[in-house]
Amino acid sequence: MTYAARFLFGPVVLLSLGACFKQSWGPQNARGDNDKAAAEDAENPCPSGTPAPEQGGPIGFAAVDALDQGYTCGGLDAEPIVVTTEEEFEKALHNATPKVVHFDTAFRGSFDIGSNTTIEGGPHASIKGHLELDGCSNVIVKNVKIVGMNCTDAPMCKNGSDAITLSSEAHHIWFDHCDISDGSDGNMDITEAADYITVSWTKFWYSSARPGGHRFANLLGNSDAALTDAGHIHVTFHHDWWADNVSERMPRVRFGQVHLFDNLYTASGDDYCVGLGVDASILTENNLFSGVKNPTNASHANSNSVLESHGDAYENITGTHDNHGTGVFKPPYPYTLDPVEGVKAAVMSGAGQH
Repeated sequence: MTYAARFLFGPVVLLSLGACFKQSWGPQNARGDNDKAAAEDAENPCPSGTPAPEQGGPIGFAAVDALDQGYTCGGLDAEPIVVTTEEEFEKALHNATPKVVHFDTAFRGSFDIGSNTTIEGGPHASIKGHLELDGCSNVIVKNVKIVGMNCTDAPMCKNGSDAITLSSEAHHIWFDHCDISDGSDGNMDITEAADYITVSWTKFWYSSARPGGHRFANLLGNSDAALTDAGHIHVTFHHDWWADNVSERMPRVRFGQVHLFDNLYTASGDDYCVGLGVDASILTENNLFSGVKNPTNASHANSNSVLESHGDAYENITGTHDNHGTGVFKPPYPYTLDPVEGVKAAVMSGAGQH
């Protein structure tokens, strides 16, 4: 069924952004008390105990029953809302009522995303600016191109320093088949005890080299001193592609348990790919590193940090790709590894917006 046809026929399971949504080019205030109360009172379409579907749902940590959420289902089967303007987009996403939002055009701005929402883009769906997932839960974002503001790290563009930020205990988030580029600080950062997240079939890249060389993809865990991240930052990356001009943080992890499988790394000219930080546990399986430097980097690890690689493949690489420590975590969900020999073709053809 075509994208247009799905607009005309009945509800489909899509991606959802909820009550935390706002748009502005200037400084933004925190979400108000009324919005927080609405988020607390909104009906969760997939509460704890809801069985995840055998097919069609997320694979990885976004599918784990935890924090009163059965699995990440977004707006589930809510009647789809089709939006064509930024104002309609903002209005559709403002509350935490379960919702499914479709769009197939270009939006600009900084948008704060809320709970119980599915957003699904058509082939022309793009956002130039910033997505903020601040304390939200049960959100799906699918088939959207997100381009950062590409500004310098200054107060005037603080809300655009990342193309996407997940923070303040946001949990059960699924990004699927997205194209994410040109974040000023990072393309997608996951900090402040954000949890139970899957990123699948998504491409991270930069359009060119940038002043200062700050071309970072994914920072997981805010700082070595951010002890509130301990016990959180459970993240799965699978069938993702770190591509042109990314220099590092693919991802860099502190405190979290992070599972990377069947991903592709082709970011030639990089500093390093997977960075092991303090108290982190990283499991990498059947990933392909091609033409990159330092597939793994443990220079920021401590005695509690663990990185284990199983079945990864390397072609034309330089630098380190060593394991560090022992006793990596065991993923608490089912998954099936694809043969590493087919990862490059599968990810190059399947990752990103379609």
